[in-house]
Amino acid sequence: MTTPTRRGLPDLGELEIEHGLRAISHDLTKKFTGRLSPETCDRFVRESYALMDRKAAVRVHLVALTRRFAWDRLTALDKVENVVATGIPEVLFVCVHNAGRSQMAAALLAHHGQGRVVVRSAGSTPADEINPLVEEALHEIGVPLAGAYPKPLTDEVVQASDVVITMGCGDACPVYPGKRYLDWELDDPAGKTLEQVRPIRDDIDHRVHTLLAELIPTR
Repeated sequence: MTTPTRRGLPDLGELEIEHGLRAISHDLTKKFTGRLSPETCDRFVRESYALMDRKAAVRVHLVALTRRFAWDRLTALDKVENVVATGIPEVLFVCVHNAGRSQMAAALLAHHGQGRVVVRSAGSTPADEINPLVEEALHEIGVPLAGAYPKPLTDEVVQASDVVITMGCGDACPVYPGKRYLDWELDDPAGKTLEQVRPIRDDIDHRVHTLLAELIPTR
């Protein structure tokens, strides 16, 4: 049975949520067979749902987002626990709300990297949604942001990353030996006009090109 939310959209009932989470756990357990236990997969699915649920203003799409969030986290955990060597550098962008700077950086690196870099982003205190002007500024230069969503920072994605780039999140990001940490001092797009967001986008784009050249040198 569905119930209305404060924004007028239907919310999932508890039985529907439980059914959805069990289905996700089942699917991900099969994908990680022999590498991660069913108990671990189920725990990460339920923990991912709880983390997303804390910040969600509307929960109607929450189960679908949980699948993506849990998949990303389990992929990172698989690399850490089973020492999965792909030869592809992994980069994590972290800002406070994961709604502006880190989303732009992740989208730009994924766009320019063309599959040569694994890119993630997260927030120490994620927002409900991505800043629409950030999406518009990226759309202007042909960089897609469709499907992106703010997500919490979790330990395993830090551990799985080769490079961690922070953007004003202070000490929220855990530090592990062997990781390369960078801090990009950037203006926050929050509360700014599109004209003010464009220079931030261009600054990030320049930094991303420099980073990509370091990660994947061209002959």
